[in-house]
Amino acid sequence: MYYVVTGAAGFIGSNLVKALNERGETDIIAVDNLTRADKFKNLAGCEIADFIDKRDFVVQLTSGEFEGTLEAVLHQGACSDTMETDGRYMMENNYRYSVALLDYCQEEEVPLLYASSASVYGSGGVFRESRECEAPLNVYAYSKFLFDQVVRRRLPNAGSQIAGFRYFNVYGQNEAHKGRMASVAFHFFNQFRSEKRVRLFQGSDGYADGGQQRDFISVEDVIEANMHFLERPALSGIFNLGTGRAQSFNDVAVASINACLDADGQAALTLEEMRTRGMIEYIAFPDALRGKYQSFTQADIAALRRAGYAQPFLTVEEGVARYCAQLLKI
Repeated sequence: MYYVVTGAAGFIGSNLVKALNERGETDIIAVDNLTRADKFKNLAGCEIADFIDKRDFVVQLTSGEFEGTLEAVLHQGACSDTMETDGRYMMENNYRYSVALLDYCQEEEVPLLYASSASVYGSGGVFRESRECEAPLNVYAYSKFLFDQVVRRRLPNAGSQIAGFRYFNVYGQNEAHKGRMASVAFHFFNQFRSEKRVRLFQGSDGYADGGQQRDFISVEDVIEANMHFLERPALSGIFNLGTGRAQSFNDVAVASINACLDADGQAALTLEEMRTRGMIEYIAFPDALRGKYQSFTQADIAALRRAGYAQPFLTVEEGVARYCAQLLKI
């Protein structure tokens, strides 16, 4: 029996493959699009049974090639560029592809765990898994939102597990290939190592410079939560996957800089000390993001806790320090 991981060479997908390996699973079918070939590096240290291009996989799946051989599908593959303007591509890649997988998994009674996104909430201030809280601001968010609606309609009569995770701001190992869509922790780390300063947005939506707040979650925590559900196929639903704690971009910058200073044998500094020394610079808020930007997110994790996931989450200070220590070894 095989585990399927779509988006397997990507950020969260490759970490899921690694987590399965650590649990002794190597019968893994990795599905992805390697048009950007450098993503292969994320899988180089993993053990898999086969690699299949994402287009070929759906054809093989619907033709019955995998009938009776799949243990579970962990669907992480998607275009995650919130600035993508080709709506037709976004809907085909994110929405239609997901529906095809859902149809198959329900027909064959195969558990489906999939990646949704906190972007479905838009600029609202309540981040609870409820329709009235959802108002996507871009076509990426809409593609995730629309699939969640399909799942909601299917859940009452589902014959096998369907678990969707609304990821908040995930950071951590194996995201370098994401370019501009990589986490701010990744960008701040690289900026400081090369320029000895980091750049944050000036204030917006009533927040001070660098004071916009997000629910930043380590990929380590994301993977542990996925494994919790994978090991409990009776659990279904749509769940926020964040820490339940909003922290500022300033907090991420301070944690990133202090991790670099510590590696160089220097003492930690406060935000004000970093500003005084020119280590933090605030740049104009981009016009292209006005009206499309979440200045605040904070996951309501009550449903996740009710599902029995009781593990504590890393704070920005803890998680970013660990992540930067990993980056320093590369």
